[in-house]
Amino acid sequence: MTALKEYDRLESTGIWRESPDAQRRDVLISFGDATLIIRDKTDTALAHWSLPAIERLNPGARPALFRPGPDAGEELELEDGTLIDAIEKVRRTVARRRPHRGRLRLYIFTGLVAAIGALGFFWLPGALVRHTVTVVPESKRLAIGTALLGHMTRLTGDTCRSNLGTAALARLKARVLGDGLRKAYVVPSGPEGALSLPGGLLLLNRMVVEDHDAADVAAGYMLAASEQARMIDPMELLLKEAGGAATLHLLTSGQIEDDVLRDYAETLLSTEPPALNTDVLLDRFATAKVAASPYAYAVDVTGESTIDLIEADPYRGIEAPRLISDGDWISLQEICAE
Repeated sequence: MTALKEYDRLESTGIWRESPDAQRRDVLISFGDATLIIRDKTDTALAHWSLPAIERLNPGARPALFRPGPDAGEELELEDGTLIDAIEKVRRTVARRRPHRGRLRLYIFTGLVAAIGALGFFWLPGALVRHTVTVVPESKRLAIGTALLGHMTRLTGDTCRSNLGTAALARLKARVLGDGLRKAYVVPSGPEGALSLPGGLLLLNRMVVEDHDAADVAAGYMLAASEQARMIDPMELLLKEAGGAATLHLLTSGQIEDDVLRDYAETLLSTEPPALNTDVLLDRFATAKVAASPYAYAVDVTGESTIDLIEADPYRGIEAPRLISDGDWISLQEICAE
C-alpha cells in the first residue's frame, strides 16, 4: 500500500481491544508500508493490521471504530480525524479497484471461466493453482486462513488466550519475525511444533512453550514454519490438496467451501512438513539473532539428525541475545492455563 506517501509519518493515539472480552488499552497508532501498526506505551508492537483489509464498524460516526477483518475480534477506537481520513482513503481506494457487477463483467467473467476451465483440463493442473495463488488478495487469504483455523481448532482445541500470555506471544512474534507474520496462536495439541496457514497465521503447539526453559525453542519453530511458508505458499499447498474444482471455484467466486477446508484441516495436521535447507534455515536464525541449537535438540533430542544446525549455530559457545523478558516468558508458558 504505497498510495499514501503523505501519511508515511502519521501517528496518533487510540484505544485498542484484542478481543471482545479483553480490557481496552491506550495505544499508539502509526502507518507502515502496508500495515497499521499498534504499539503500547513502551513502543512494543501489539498488532499489525493489513491496511486493505481494515473494516469500519460505524460509518460516519465518531469516535470511529475499526477492525482488521470480517472475522476479527480486535477493535480499534480512533478520535484523530487525520488518521481516520487516511484509513478511509485506503478503504475507498480498495473499493474503487474492486470490479463492479454488470453485464460486461458477466460476459468477461464467463469467457475467463471457460478459458481457465479449458486450460485446467488440457494443460498442467498446477498451472491453474499457480495462477490462482497469484491473484488471491491478502484480505481473502486472511479470511481463508481464519476459516481454516476454525476447522483446525475442532481438532486441536481452542486457541489458548490469556491477556499476559497473548501479549507475550505477540512480542515474541514481533522480535523473531517482525512484519513477516500477521499473528501467532498457541493451541493445546495438533501441529508438530509449528504450522503456517494462509493469511500469515501460525499455530504453535503448547508443548513448544510449556516443555522448555527458554523462548529459543518456540522462536526456532516460528522461524522454521516461516521458512516453510516462504518456500511453499500455504495457499498453494491448500489448493493443490483441494483439487481443480475447488481452485476454480475460488477463482470464479472468491470462496472455498467449508467441506474443503474441513477436510484440509485434517490433512494438514497429519502431513509431514516439507524438509528445509539447513543453510537457508541457519541464515534465518542468524538474521533473527536466535540460537539454533535449542530448536535442533527439540526436534531431535539426540542431535543426530540435526547435527548440522548444532555445529553451525551462530551462537554456539556464546550467549544469544534475549528474545523476551523473563516475565513475558513465564506469561507465555501459562497461556493455556486459563
